[in-house]
This record gives sequence, C-alpha cells and structure tokens, in this order.
Amino acid sequence: MDALLFVYGTLKRGCCNHRHLAGQRFVGPARTVPGFTLYDLGGYPGLAPAPEDTTGVAGEIWAVDAAALARLDAFEGVHEGLYRRDRIALSLPAAAPAADAYFPTVGLLGRRHVGSEWTE
Repeated sequence: MDALLFVYGTLKRGCCNHRHLAGQRFVGPARTVPGFTLYDLGGYPGLAPAPEDTTGVAGEIWAVDAAALARLDAFEGVHEGLYRRDRIALSLPAAAPAADAYFPTVGLLGRRHVGSEWTE
C-alpha cells in the first residue's frame, strides 16, 4: 500500500530534487492546515509549527511505495536525525485529510523565515 507524502520544497515538481520521486504518483496540490510555515535551511526549506500562521504551507501530495519511502527517508537523513517524518493535517483542496511530511530537527533560531511557499 502506498503512503501519502506531502512535499513542500525541493522535492516538488520542477525543483532540483524532484528526481527522488521518479516512478511515484502525483496525487495533487495541497496546503497544510494553518499553523505551519517554512524556514530557509541553506538552499532547502524546513517545515515548522507556527501558531500565528493563518494560511498554512503550499505543496504537493504524492503516493509513494515502500521502497521509495525508504529512499526518501535516507535522502532526508531521517536515520541520522536531520529530519523526522510525521503526520500533518491538510486543508482543502487536498486529496486527503492528512499525509506524512518531513520536519527538520535542527534549530530554526536565526534562520530566514520564508513563509507559506518555497520557490527555487
């Protein structure tokens, strides 16, 4: 069974790391529920809670198989503790009410606030 993955940065279509989603199924555009924002972590974004946010973060939902999810976890450094994969609630017009997303584990203090959408 495929997992649903919310991508918000360099994995999106047209971005530099999209190749890691090759062979997986694009489900559709999505937005998180309000309460999240993006920070620049040095050429790629990090998704973080932001209680003051009223718009959420724009991204895409992908259906990924188990092998692709394992490769993505390795790419994101999950086992090294750089990112963690966790569930996030999505708002309409998302194709699903929730999906997995990658959250950075590094501190965000002093990082540039990007807002609700990552563009390369």
